[in-house]
Amino acid sequence: MSEPPQLPAVHEAYLPREHALHRPRHGKRQLTALISALVFFTTPSLLWVVGVRPSEIENHKLAGFPRLSAGFAFFTGLPNWATDQLSFRAGAIATASAISQTFFGEDAPLDQSPAASSGPIPAPPLQQPGAPNAGPAPSLPGSSQGGYRKVIQGSDGWLYYGYDTESKCAPTQDIDTTLKRVDELRAAVEASGRKFVFVVTPDKTTMVPQYLPASYPGKECSQEAAPNNWYKITTVGHSLDLRPALAAAAARAGHPIYAPNDTHWQDEGGLVLTRAVADAVKPGTTNTWTSTKDGLYQAVADLPLLVGKTGTKSNTRYDLRPDGVTDRASDFLATIDEPVHRTSTPITGTINQPTLVYGDSFSLASSRYLEAAFTNLTYLAYSTEKTPKEQAVNQFVNSHVVVLQAVERNVNGGLVPFTDEGFISAVKTALAEHPIR
Repeated sequence: MSEPPQLPAVHEAYLPREHALHRPRHGKRQLTALISALVFFTTPSLLWVVGVRPSEIENHKLAGFPRLSAGFAFFTGLPNWATDQLSFRAGAIATASAISQTFFGEDAPLDQSPAASSGPIPAPPLQQPGAPNAGPAPSLPGSSQGGYRKVIQGSDGWLYYGYDTESKCAPTQDIDTTLKRVDELRAAVEASGRKFVFVVTPDKTTMVPQYLPASYPGKECSQEAAPNNWYKITTVGHSLDLRPALAAAAARAGHPIYAPNDTHWQDEGGLVLTRAVADAVKPGTTNTWTSTKDGLYQAVADLPLLVGKTGTKSNTRYDLRPDGVTDRASDFLATIDEPVHRTSTPITGTINQPTLVYGDSFSLASSRYLEAAFTNLTYLAYSTEKTPKEQAVNQFVNSHVVVLQAVERNVNGGLVPFTDEGFISAVKTALAEHPIR
């Protein structure tokens, strides 16, 4: 039986339309796609040639062109690169906000949802804002998930950090576990003959709630959780409670001591923290202290950066005279991602034991005054990736006093690397091998 004759090879587009394998050509669509890809890749370069440059309008450096060697990550990295290289993006953000303000009475919600991560003016990556003169701090999760906002717009131009709220509603680690681990760390430090001070710095939403809007994502669950969390922080966690002293400082100043457009307190808060810690280490230390105003200064505000804007904040600078005579206040530190050691001559009213401040951006925002009170002081951020665990543990060993400072939102949300069991175990072992007697 002979085989049927073979048909010549024909492109599927030339088969009869009724044929099961018929596939029409897509020439016009393919041409459109090619043109779009060409525009996508060449527009930033052409704008650069004629002198138009993209600017860093958010709290992060512009994304570079992804490396071809990155595999599939090359394709996933292209959107971030293209977004950051849009030279007109700042104008687009300003236009969107102007339209939203005109018709809806509020800024454009550029930070509202996961969908905001696409398009010409997506939300910036969530970052924990740094200290007054510091760069961006490590990124935090959330705040574009579940409807939470990175920045909550309050009344009279006040802005609030959305994670203050989200941390209470959707913690990554429950507060009971966090405080249990803090207690383990405390026990290890004190068993070695060292002094341990735990201090939680309140969020702006805690100390200045009067400008919060009537409604915002997470309002009900965060307000319900806050009193119980603070009770646990101050009883189970034995944290210094700065809230009464901060309220008193605001009353004396005649205005809130948190900046309207920043997550941090102003210099009055740094003085409150310094006094509280010094008296906790050695009661009565601050009896000789005096402090007076020493001028004004401007600094970059962090919250506008999270929605693609810029802003400044005004602070009042103070001197600090531990003996009532000698001003020992210094400049603010720029970063504590790696250990920073400071020494000075002991005088009346100073703490002279080797002291470690293991903290976050609120330690930076208070460094001018901490340095005035402690004459043998080491700073280190607990959230840094630049300092290996072994080096961080060594800072505990080298200190006679350990001050653990953490902002309320990080404690509520469980974003506190010092509660890692491996880290606590390493501290226990090292301190047991180097006790102070």
